[in-house]
Amino acid sequence: MATESDVVEKKSDNDILDVETFNDLIVGAYNDGSAEMELEADVGVARSLIPAGTGSLRDFSYIAPDIPILDPDACVGCMDCVTECPDTAILGKVIRVEELEDQTKDIKASNIRDWVRNQFSKTNKYFNVYEKKGKEPGLFGIFIDPTKCKGCGECVEVCGDHEALAMIPKDEQNLPVYQEAWKIYENLPPTAPEFIQEKILPDMMLSDESLLYVGGAGSCMGCGEATVLRMMLAATGFVYGRESIGIVAATGCNTVYGSTYPYNPYLVPWTNSLFENAPADAMGVRARWDQKGWSDKKIWVLGGDGAMLDIGFQALSRMMTSGMDINVLILDTQVYSNTGGQSSTGTYLGQEAKMAAHGKVLKGKSERRKEIANLAMMHPNVFVAQTTAAHTNHFYKAIMAANDFPGPSIVNTFTTCQPEHGVADDMASHQAKLAVNSRAFPLFVHDPRKGEKMSERLSLASNPAIKDDWYKNPKTDEVIDFVHFARTEGRFAKQFDKDGNPSEVMMASNKDRLQNWRLLQELAGVI
Repeated sequence: MATESDVVEKKSDNDILDVETFNDLIVGAYNDGSAEMELEADVGVARSLIPAGTGSLRDFSYIAPDIPILDPDACVGCMDCVTECPDTAILGKVIRVEELEDQTKDIKASNIRDWVRNQFSKTNKYFNVYEKKGKEPGLFGIFIDPTKCKGCGECVEVCGDHEALAMIPKDEQNLPVYQEAWKIYENLPPTAPEFIQEKILPDMMLSDESLLYVGGAGSCMGCGEATVLRMMLAATGFVYGRESIGIVAATGCNTVYGSTYPYNPYLVPWTNSLFENAPADAMGVRARWDQKGWSDKKIWVLGGDGAMLDIGFQALSRMMTSGMDINVLILDTQVYSNTGGQSSTGTYLGQEAKMAAHGKVLKGKSERRKEIANLAMMHPNVFVAQTTAAHTNHFYKAIMAANDFPGPSIVNTFTTCQPEHGVADDMASHQAKLAVNSRAFPLFVHDPRKGEKMSERLSLASNPAIKDDWYKNPKTDEVIDFVHFARTEGRFAKQFDKDGNPSEVMMASNKDRLQNWRLLQELAGVI
């Protein structure tokens, strides 16, 4: 508990606490629950200042009943769990055999020492391949940070057929083991550069330069947005470094869970603008940076479909026509998640949402969805990508190409919102893949550098069955259309009768998705 003696003497009332004092005094008081009663107001609060990475000090150990456990023998080192975790709660490391023995030999508790060593295994990717090449191989291990894990189970879902991860009940016996093992993991040497293969993009998160989102954010369990933010920062940080990145965020879920005082998950400079003018704010930052000779620094604007498709579209459009080197990451949840699931112009036809209720007269959203990525392509000389975090290579390549493009870039991402979409906490990646397969959210990249014709600039690569209307499941021959997708989400539940038959509105929504897909096929020159 903070007392009068804990309050640091300041030269004047205008002094702002240094980071170490902030973490000890302010974050410490919030962690022990005494902040509301004991802390005085200060200039930092008045100016809405939060130091970088204070989310690392937040403890979620006691909010979830379950925690992941690794079966090292089943792990192949694919890094999917590390990549898709929305809370930076599961990280991987490669270490040489002798190095592991040396680093753990002084651990007195044999159960902890054995547990840590058993987290590492000989995978084909990092051990056998290197051994065959005559190089010293490495052991790959995964560790779970119990203070950041919210127990969503997304890691288990994306592990899939490997079945290397499972959720187990958290109890008084295993929680201390996880806590001690994580401390040891943090003290292990970083993964050697030779084990990080740039051509294998998920390997980026083996590098400390990529871990610029520390977790501790107040996002929902399994939040689809948080994974996107982690991956964008990883791809940008890996190439350019943490000192060359800045964020301007439009008001929305991302600013709420990203700045719930005093916790901030970012290790890069960040500012929150108004709901409708983040692109305009970023234009000012870009202009000032360029004046200072910082043209190589990368600036990313963050905002949801409400901020970018609706009230903020004018500012976004102006930014795109400016020609300025600014990147925009749109977190497309198809609703105003921050205000309780109101419909936006990104909401699908027939989707039930606030302001688009399903009743006797109106059957959910009555307007067709606005396609922001399509609109962005119609602006002159703008890089545009539509992607998902579940399509790891496509996503990373889109982010890296956007950073490399010398002008405005728009990256629109499908971000599952569990409470508003009506899906389980572990299903963000699964639903994103299904959205792509069902033409609900097609993948594409529009790169003006590829040619003068739209068909040369637009690529639909990574979508299934590119030349067909719908993709069919090769195992069952079932058509994966928008109706199939809608059956899996609660937001469309009222569009099906008791026998599972789709309504007229649902079929109209299905037609809308097909029309949008055919338009993209035509523009890309595949039909």
